[in-house]
Amino acid sequence: MTTHAHALFAEHAYLPQGWCRNVLLEWNDEGMLEAVTPDAACDADVARASGPLLPGMPNLHSHAFQRAMAGLAEYRAQVGDDFWSWRDLMYHFAARLTPDALAAIARWLYVEMLKAGYTSVCEFHYVHHLPDGRPYANRAELAERVVDAAGQAGVGLTMLPVLYQYSGFGERAPRTDQGRFINTPETLLELIGALRRARPEHAALVYGVAPHSLRAVSEASLRTLLDGLRTLDASLAQAPVHIHIAEQTGEVNDCVAATGQRPVAWLLDRFDVDARWCLVHATHVDAAEANALARSGAVAGLCPTTEANLGDGLFPAHDYLEAHGRIGIGSDSHIAVDWRAELRLLEYGQRLARRQRNVLASSTRPQVAERLFDAALAGGAQATGRATGALRVGCRADWLVLDGAHPSVDGRAPENWLAGLVFCEHGGSPIREVYAGGRRVVEAGRHVDEDEAYAAYRDAVAQLMS
Repeated sequence: MTTHAHALFAEHAYLPQGWCRNVLLEWNDEGMLEAVTPDAACDADVARASGPLLPGMPNLHSHAFQRAMAGLAEYRAQVGDDFWSWRDLMYHFAARLTPDALAAIARWLYVEMLKAGYTSVCEFHYVHHLPDGRPYANRAELAERVVDAAGQAGVGLTMLPVLYQYSGFGERAPRTDQGRFINTPETLLELIGALRRARPEHAALVYGVAPHSLRAVSEASLRTLLDGLRTLDASLAQAPVHIHIAEQTGEVNDCVAATGQRPVAWLLDRFDVDARWCLVHATHVDAAEANALARSGAVAGLCPTTEANLGDGLFPAHDYLEAHGRIGIGSDSHIAVDWRAELRLLEYGQRLARRQRNVLASSTRPQVAERLFDAALAGGAQATGRATGALRVGCRADWLVLDGAHPSVDGRAPENWLAGLVFCEHGGSPIREVYAGGRRVVEAGRHVDEDEAYAAYRDAVAQLMS
């Protein structure tokens, strides 16, 4: 233990082995845990947590700017309104973004995430250019604004600049309203290089890459991107790779028509998909694809509130988990910023489809909330490419402190706390404090930067709506 370590004592803390008593957490100046000791004595000079501790949840999929349009597309734009009509509205909104507006939206969103208990986020960042499609003088201008917003809020960030090259399978030319997103592999690698020079990696910030989807890249451009990432810096050889896949049946049908295979099968057959990959949504996988994805060690990135909002469909979570597949959760379009809602809807979707209860429990994990919480922690941490998601030595000192007087916790045995958090709504947040990198960023339910961040967000939204 270093002499610079910080310490916190918790009467109850959720460790990898489950709820433990009298846990002493100690971390260094870099915000990394150096000791986690259950059944410890509490010295008089050590601070005591005001309630039970849980690891902070990683959020593996975010489009930050979309938080400002949440709720604006809840009307029928056309008969058969679906994901594709929503996308048109989103493009219209994205065309109005300025660097200042994006910075303010991202900063407030990350404040909201921390208040909700998300302590890490993977930002799938694809708005790169001026509204007319020309690059900014600083090609990484918008990406830098997002990185800075995360730093101001205190959330751990995995920055994933997105390669978006085509408008559809068969290398179709991009649409005019996609101009802000478009890059070649070479220009995106230039952007990543510039960003990493301007904002070097550290414990709270890592970089990866995100080919947007199989419809937006070709096999050749995806290979060029992955090869170029390794060439850019040897440290990026194992950087996270995230990709949207099989979100919509129309996308699956187009892939079959263009390639003769379903999207996940096509990707697994042609690329070395392994633990560094996160396949976001993967909603419409068949049984063979689900089993192959589980064997690959990649993470299925599930975003149930967004997938429900967009009418995407249901991921076959029961069979995939039974095949030992890895999952994580994301808030994606941010129609909700609440990991509890994501886990609840993940389970409830399966209940509605199967007309059964506690579908995602297992013979060895009868508590469905604990099973899903642990899976989302592990898969989310894997997708971030960072040491997080557990109260364990070597992980970032990220956790949330529960309000012991909240009805989801008060009067219940510890083994029922997670079930209360995920499946009971009593009003008011059960999260009292949040620590990120050993720094308390939320106290008494309020973020330390809340007023300033919200004022900037409010002004940005007013300008966008004017």
